[in-house]
Amino acid sequence: MPELPEVEALAAFLRENAVGRVVARADLAAVQAIKTFDPPLSALAGLEVTGASRHGKFLDLDVSGLHLVVHLARAGWLHWRTGLPAAPPKPGKGPLALRVHLDDGNGFDLTEQGTRKGLSVYVVRSPAEVPGVDRLGPDALEVDRDTFARLMASRSGQVKGALTDQTLLAGIGNAYSDEILHVARLSPFKMADKLGDDEVVRLHDAVRAVLTDALQRQVGQRAATLKGEKRSGLQVHARTGLPCPVCGDTVREVSFADTSLQYCPTCQTGGKPLADRRMSKLLR
Repeated sequence: MPELPEVEALAAFLRENAVGRVVARADLAAVQAIKTFDPPLSALAGLEVTGASRHGKFLDLDVSGLHLVVHLARAGWLHWRTGLPAAPPKPGKGPLALRVHLDDGNGFDLTEQGTRKGLSVYVVRSPAEVPGVDRLGPDALEVDRDTFARLMASRSGQVKGALTDQTLLAGIGNAYSDEILHVARLSPFKMADKLGDDEVVRLHDAVRAVLTDALQRQVGQRAATLKGEKRSGLQVHARTGLPCPVCGDTVREVSFADTSLQYCPTCQTGGKPLADRRMSKLLR
């Protein structure tokens, strides 16, 4: 799933390549992707792209005061295209959800792989009209240490869930929460409201370090290379069975119904593997 660094990098890419161009038209290929009807998608045609930004994991393209807001969900992505075909795409064919044509013949596709469709597109007059944006907590890269400590103290669940709760803290998903907890040397199942002062400091510092490093590596990249750049920087996420680059222990996994997490026992859980997957007694 694209998270804060990737979405910010996509916004930066669009600021460089799309801002100043005029939207020629927008072709909807997956009807289920569009979540709004007023203004219609066709209202973007003839308007200049004036900005691109991010709200948590939502991408926001400002089109002369109208906003094309996109949530890429788990398997969505933005592909920049040069020399787009003039013929509109056939609805329901392949992963294409939306194609945006610009006045210079270039543009971009929004695609989503797999059968579970979650990519969402909104055309609104203000990003605050998007329910997911309206519910966002403070941005993960902007929250100060004292506010961060209060947020963790207010959460009775596990710290992994606290980091990925967009209403508590915006921008962090499954991959970077694994990376942050590894850097902070914390079990993903430590209770957020039981963190000690030193643990809160380590966790806040890790949030800033991991996200800042990812941003520095990804902003300026072409949209096509961002996924590979993300994978190349991961220490534990999606590295089950491989050696931890910090201590050499084997990276372990805990699986759930539709997701999983990865961690290093030596770095994070006192050398003890988290046992028995969903039914395990969780390490504190």
